[in-house]
Amino acid sequence: MSKERPVDRLKRPYVLLFLTLAPLFWAGNYVLGEYVVEEMPPLAMTFIRWLIAIVLLIPLAQIIEKPDWKSVLKAWKLLTLMALLGIIGYNFLLYEALRHTTPVNASLVNSISPILIVILSTFLLKEKLTKWNLSGLVVSLSGVLLVLTNGDLQNLLQVQFNAGDVIMLMAVICWSIYSILGRRMTDIPPIAATTVSVVIGLVMILPIILYQGLPASLSTAGMAGIVYMGLFPSVGAFVFWNVSLRYIDASKVGIFLYLIPVFTAIISVLQGKPISLIQAAGGILVFIGVYLNSRK
Repeated sequence: MSKERPVDRLKRPYVLLFLTLAPLFWAGNYVLGEYVVEEMPPLAMTFIRWLIAIVLLIPLAQIIEKPDWKSVLKAWKLLTLMALLGIIGYNFLLYEALRHTTPVNASLVNSISPILIVILSTFLLKEKLTKWNLSGLVVSLSGVLLVLTNGDLQNLLQVQFNAGDVIMLMAVICWSIYSILGRRMTDIPPIAATTVSVVIGLVMILPIILYQGLPASLSTAGMAGIVYMGLFPSVGAFVFWNVSLRYIDASKVGIFLYLIPVFTAIISVLQGKPISLIQAAGGILVFIGVYLNSRK
């Protein structure tokens, strides 16, 4: 049976903060990704954002963790698999999905991810589910559905799923397996593991990029969007997520993904888009569910 690593009183608040910031950064990725994907193909977006990220990840790993890089590279097989799933697979499939489906549909499909992580962690990692895990999962999922349907669950029956939603489902599967692998990788510092995975991913993508080429120019909004993706969803969110997986069971970490549609709705409000009281109540339910899930 998998045992959760002890998190002392000093570390636990930081871990919970990391798990809140990661979905916030990814929410911005959803919002901006819809615009940037109009200016460049998904694979080019994936390559450029990680190229920006690696410039920060290498010094961060060296300064904070001071890893033995030779020891890190000994796990190259697992790191390569993580690069395929989390660095290339999830991001490429997400951006490709946004070319064919709406952010609402993508968010609906993405709500499967915490459930899938719980299932995989239970069977593969032998993590024990508590009543707080299950109640938090149910409450948060209910809140997400309120946010996405504006309180009318019959809207779910009217959603027209398409090829983009199938692509998004593939992205969710990639991310769920990536999270399980990250939980199992306990001998390698998390930032170093992320850094090496990114380097491997960039090397894999490079031949295709050399063949296809990169966009000659970007609009100001497109440039700002890709820089944001390279800094916050890539460096901030991935580092926070992988660090948290070292201290908290994957089944507990996964539920924080339900914060993504809540933060997406908040960003929409800041952009001047309206939000209903029912959607606000759904957001509160998500936070309550996350709180229940974080209880011991």
